[in-house]
Amino acid sequence: MNRRVQASQKRRRLTAAAARVLHEQGVERTTLADIAREADVPVGNVYYYFKTKDELVRAALSEHSAYLDELTGRLDELADPRDRLKALVQGWIDQRDLAARFGCPTGTLAVELDKRADGDLDAEAGAVIRRLLDWAGGQFRELGLPDPDGLALTLVAGYQGMSLLTNALRDPGVMSREGARLLRWLDSLEAAEASG
Repeated sequence: MNRRVQASQKRRRLTAAAARVLHEQGVERTTLADIAREADVPVGNVYYYFKTKDELVRAALSEHSAYLDELTGRLDELADPRDRLKALVQGWIDQRDLAARFGCPTGTLAVELDKRADGDLDAEAGAVIRRLLDWAGGQFRELGLPDPDGLALTLVAGYQGMSLLTNALRDPGVMSREGARLLRWLDSLEAAEASG
């Protein structure tokens, strides 16, 4: 394997590790050594690829964005936008144990970054959430429902709320119950569409 491929793989491991560790520990508690350990690379290598913790946070946000693109790409393979939205919610429910321990990866990072006095990383975290809102709005638009962007906001706000409460209460059941409520809500929108 050539050096360029090895360097690319090492950077990729560091980026994925940064996303995991920052989600689990938060920005302030995470050190570059924590990320190096998670990526199984010497700590000096972290500095080669990322000069500051903020660069690692930015890389973690890119990882969240790439994951969202991958997820929505898979969901877009489903023919019906209702099925896409329901599969999204089911995916959230399936992550309930992780949410109980650490909350939403992007949402918790956005909140933490907003409390910092410097930088623009909070806006970058918000941009990842905006992409989810835009995708969901597109699904509601495809269904022909009124106020698709408002419905997307309701859906994503529901997720962020249930994720926060699941984490705060350390109760995965909150995610299950509220996710089921979101699925029923989507069904009710289907019924409104069918009768309208």
